[in-house]
Amino acid sequence: MKKVKKVVLAYSGGLDTSVILAWLVENYGCEVIAFVADLGQGEELGPVRAKAMKTGASKVYVENVQDEFVRDFVFPALMANAVYEGQYLLGTSIARPLIAKKQIEVARREKADAVSHGATGKGNDQVRFELTYYALMPGIHVIAPWREWDLASRTDLVNYAKKRGIPTPVTAAKPYSSDRNLLHISFEGGILEDPWREPPESMFVLTRSPEKAPNRPEYVEVDFAGGIPVAVNGKKMGPAKLLARLNALGGKHGIGRVDLVENRYVGMKSHGVYETPGGTILHAAHRAVESLTLDREVMHLRDSLMPRFAELIYNGYWYSPEMDLLKGMVVATQENVTGTARLKMYKGGITVAGRKSPVSLYRTDFATFEKETVFNQADATGFIKINALRLKIRSMLKKRKG
Repeated sequence: MKKVKKVVLAYSGGLDTSVILAWLVENYGCEVIAFVADLGQGEELGPVRAKAMKTGASKVYVENVQDEFVRDFVFPALMANAVYEGQYLLGTSIARPLIAKKQIEVARREKADAVSHGATGKGNDQVRFELTYYALMPGIHVIAPWREWDLASRTDLVNYAKKRGIPTPVTAAKPYSSDRNLLHISFEGGILEDPWREPPESMFVLTRSPEKAPNRPEYVEVDFAGGIPVAVNGKKMGPAKLLARLNALGGKHGIGRVDLVENRYVGMKSHGVYETPGGTILHAAHRAVESLTLDREVMHLRDSLMPRFAELIYNGYWYSPEMDLLKGMVVATQENVTGTARLKMYKGGITVAGRKSPVSLYRTDFATFEKETVFNQADATGFIKINALRLKIRSMLKKRKG
């Protein structure tokens, strides 16, 4: 082990980071500063400071970064319509670069010579954390306990914690791990390692089951300005409050549940369950406003790059030159994305019920099937013949060969 004097640990108060805090003190004999990012975990943060100090931290930083998280990370992903493998709205992935960024800031402030995290050697988070560390502070030393210690499983961690009197949230009543922020909550491990098994209803936190959701639909309106959500039902809100409001509305109607087997960056498949009620509403609303305001070719080009954008987030390359390039392009596409989407929420489903914009590219006088004077339908003949020319030539060639 490299000699370390002071390490900043990304701490959540969960099983892994609680054990890691004690393990760092025992095995490195160093000062450990716990950093906790308040990303909207709610009540989970209440006892975290006292728990960290009791477990061996010399100092604890708890920083509210909710508005920064939504404004600078969630909204840029939303503007790109970033969805990983068609379903995952990247709730955990998008939070990691912000946590790591804040860790580095604390490390500079405290003149720490190392940072640490609780990600396992099998997961994606180790990559997300460490790529950010090295991008922002190239000379920093990184301690990844899961790649160093002889604790081989979470069962070993539970036993380690019990011997040292460290409270653990993983119990027989909650045989899985979870990660929560303002965008979503994720569940994995334990009983969820069987992808055939349906998640128990008692597991869900942010959403009602669709069966128990209201029997009447509810409508919600979301206003956008330059691709950024700015108001819900006509009321302007800051980023964090807006997303929290949509979480409450969507959760009430059972919106945003995803059960997914995904491809981890390290090469294996993983079964995860996610709740993303507010993010699901925003994604649908953003698409609706874009349908009116975004040029066809700009939209198609942006959409062709969306899987790459989502992969970069998922794989941990938020602070990379390719991501800088893509983010700049995405922002440029959103200049005209201003307007309002009206959506209907019902029993886990969400449908667009209307959209409007003061800068809409939709023109009824051009699109109507009724009598009009702005479009000469006969012009379509030449348009079709020109576009059919290569198809005709290909057919003639086939015929000649035959």
